[in-house]
Amino acid sequence: MRLFIALNFKDEVKAQIDDIINKVKANAVQGRFVNEEHLHLTVEFLGEIPSNKLSLIKEIMDKLEFEAFTLQLTKVGYFKREEGNIYWLGIENNDTLFSIHAALRQRLIEEGFELENREYRPHITIGRKVKLRDGFNNGELDDMVRKIKIDINKVDLMKSEFANGKLRYSVMYSKHENLK
Repeated sequence: MRLFIALNFKDEVKAQIDDIINKVKANAVQGRFVNEEHLHLTVEFLGEIPSNKLSLIKEIMDKLEFEAFTLQLTKVGYFKREEGNIYWLGIENNDTLFSIHAALRQRLIEEGFELENREYRPHITIGRKVKLRDGFNNGELDDMVRKIKIDINKVDLMKSEFANGKLRYSVMYSKHENLK
C-alpha cells in the first residue's frame, strides 16, 4: 500500500484553493493541476508499506499530542523544473505543525521505517509540470492566498491508489486533537 500522513481540509477551504488553481490554470500553457478532492498537506510520505505495518503506524499516530491549530497560507510559489514547475501554496511557519512532523518522523524512524531524507518544507501542491504564459505574475494571487486560514483538529493516515485509471486517496486512520 502506498501511504502518507497528511492534514486534510474542509470543503470550503478546498473550494478557496480551487479558485486559485483555476486562475493559475487559466494562465498556463501546460500543466497537470491537483483536483479539489486531492488537496491536502503532506506531513510525512511513507511510500509502499506492507499491510502488516498498519497497526504500528496507528500506534505511532496515537502517541501524538496536539491541540487544534490554524494554518495561515502565505503565497503562491514554485519549485523550478526543466519540464515545467511544481506550483504550491506556502504556509506560514507553525510550531504545532513542525512538532507533529518531528514527533511522527522520529517515532517512525525508531520503528524502522525508511523515510525520505530531506528538510520538511510544508506546502500544498497545486500543479505539476506547469508553464505559465509570458507576463503572468503569480504574485497577483498572493492576496487571495493570504485570506485562507485552515483549521486543523486531526492528522490522517492516507492511502493513495489508482482505481479504474483514476487516482484515489482514502483515509485509513485519523488521530484527533487531544481535548483539554
